[in-house]
Amino acid sequence: MELLSNLQVKKMSELSNGYNIVGLSQGNLIGRGVIEFCDGGPPVKNFISLGGPHAGTASIPFCGSAVICILLDSLIKFGIYSDYLQEHLAPSGYLKIPTDMSDYLKGCRFLPELNNEINGMRNSTYKERLASLQNLVLIMFEDDTVLIPKETAWFGYFPDGAFEPVLPVQETKLYKEDWIGLKTLDEAGKVKFVNVSGNHLQISTSDMKKFMVPYLEDQTLAPTRQTPTEASSYQWISKVGHFFKDLIGLSEDQPLLHTVY
Repeated sequence: MELLSNLQVKKMSELSNGYNIVGLSQGNLIGRGVIEFCDGGPPVKNFISLGGPHAGTASIPFCGSAVICILLDSLIKFGIYSDYLQEHLAPSGYLKIPTDMSDYLKGCRFLPELNNEINGMRNSTYKERLASLQNLVLIMFEDDTVLIPKETAWFGYFPDGAFEPVLPVQETKLYKEDWIGLKTLDEAGKVKFVNVSGNHLQISTSDMKKFMVPYLEDQTLAPTRQTPTEASSYQWISKVGHFFKDLIGLSEDQPLLHTVY
């Protein structure tokens, strides 16, 4: 599978020595696709995932819990693995109904390949590429109501054939049989399982600094003195962030990043 983003990445000479990826929600699957599917692309050093549906999600969040929303969700699930919805509805590519695994593996066009789930068609190259990461940071949101279950952010999921219990990642086949190299990474101490408070993508500035920034700093560069005119992009972005926080009255620990569905 070749993603359009892979072609773009290959053209960016500034990434030739390696780069980091920060993924938000379903964007994490595109990020992993770049790592696993990109043949001949520049190396990815660190992958930071915020609320990613890595093992799939059992529901599509639309408009809430009203009756019309429940009916809409049910109708979509009924034909979620049809060619039409797979082509026109992005979440259909990672909607995984645990009681409909046969249709999922046959009809879902993205996640089964990304997670190397199809028996007899597993690609060892995908495993090698993901296992080459220096660090994989998986951030789960404690009060996440968008991802079903929230543990999918850590690759945890329901067992095949049932909606309970939620299996921790270490008890899933994907991990135990090491389909994508996750077990290899974990045993090497390169997977960081992070749990933060808040709903989907509601992460505070202090948690960003604690769990994200250390993996985005270039450890290969010697410290250099910076003048105000030579401030890094990160410092500039940080100043802008503080400006908007002051402007709208947010405290240091209140989330700057907040997505509403």
